Amino acid sequence: MAATPPISPVRRKQVLRVLFISLLLDLISFTFILPLFPKLLEFYRNLEIEKSGTVLSRILYGLNAYKNSFSKPINDRYDIVLLGGAMGSLFSLCQAIASPIIGTLSDRYGRRTALLWSMVGNIASVALWCAATDFRTFLASRVVGGLSEGNVQLALAIATDISSDEERGKTMAMVGACFSIAFTFGPALGAALSQITTVAANPFATAAGVSLALIVTETIYLYYALPETHPRQQQEPRANGDTKHVTPIPEHRSERTNSHLLLNLTHFSFILFFSGMEFSLPFMTYDLFAYHASDSGRLLGYIGLVASILQGALVRRMHPLRVVQLGVLSCAAAFFILGRLETERGLYAAATLLAVTSSTVVTGLNSLSSFEAGSEERGEKLGNHRSWGQFGRALGPLGFCTMYWWAGRGVAYAVGGAGMIGVLGLVFGGLKPPKGLAKLKSRSAAAVVASE
Repeated sequence: MAATPPISPVRRKQVLRVLFISLLLDLISFTFILPLFPKLLEFYRNLEIEKSGTVLSRILYGLNAYKNSFSKPINDRYDIVLLGGAMGSLFSLCQAIASPIIGTLSDRYGRRTALLWSMVGNIASVALWCAATDFRTFLASRVVGGLSEGNVQLALAIATDISSDEERGKTMAMVGACFSIAFTFGPALGAALSQITTVAANPFATAAGVSLALIVTETIYLYYALPETHPRQQQEPRANGDTKHVTPIPEHRSERTNSHLLLNLTHFSFILFFSGMEFSLPFMTYDLFAYHASDSGRLLGYIGLVASILQGALVRRMHPLRVVQLGVLSCAAAFFILGRLETERGLYAAATLLAVTSSTVVTGLNSLSSFEAGSEERGEKLGNHRSWGQFGRALGPLGFCTMYWWAGRGVAYAVGGAGMIGVLGLVFGGLKPPKGLAKLKSRSAAAVVASE
């Protein structure tokens, strides 16, 4: 029998609504900066290039020393590519360090408490971006944001807390849909807001200010609307965070199928290659088609729109393992297209495949990982799972952008495509369907037959 979530159906719908709204606010705010990175880094480089002793000047000095170690001459315009990769890697490294800690704290003190403290760090991070008139302050904002960003993993833990095994795939797809919708609107909004200058010393302050307003609104909303969902609390949650003691519901432990090590290794391997390609897109389109922030925002918006449609129409109805397999196949095909494309039509064909990948792989892996974790360790296990992915994301942008910068687009995407074929071996040859979910579906089918 499937585990019964310690929460009523009415309360479950209320929590899902809070989760959906808060994640949308958080992820739209988060995606504001994505299309701005090339121009944002160019702004700080032009601002501080003549100054000595600054953080950025020291980074650029090391960058030039690294460039000179290659026998092949490398154009200075690619400095922004590698610098952008380093910034993406730093943020993800901070997340990889913090994710297991945040997950463990949520197991001990509750999801709501851990999430609200995470939001305090997010507010501090975006506030620093608003005030970032120099690169050092902007760098500090990324470090603070990376160390405090726990919204996604805690949302997954909350979604698992309130869902039975049978409901879990649909609930995870809802979380994935938030990503897709955010990528539809967030980058385009960020690009549009970057055209509005309200602070001369920081031309990106308008986008940062709106991002801060969204994060503050989300925090207030969570404080008043989100109840505690951790079963360990043995309490009935109320909307204002108060609790009422009730008899705990014994947890049903499903039979384990996939080891956490295999799931984590698959997550790491996929994100390692995917994140490098994902982070290089704005730089590749800038180099190949002279894309500006608005063009990059439109491209990311298209990916988000297609992914959100797929999340609602297809992914929520598919088995988690099939979801992962479909997404990795699409990603491998996209890599080889990106390595050879010459037209915007080809770019959008690859973007369609990437939309399939964005709507499937991470959602499916999170769902598979949640099946292997009991309620007492769910925050920790999902935090570890996210940490492996973030380590991949820390290495991917820097490594991929370095390869793109040194060997060229064709070689970089060919290597990425070969790596994704290796991931295909893991998802088709290593991962198996959760036994507990298979039993649930068999019982459901038998019940339908019996009723007929």
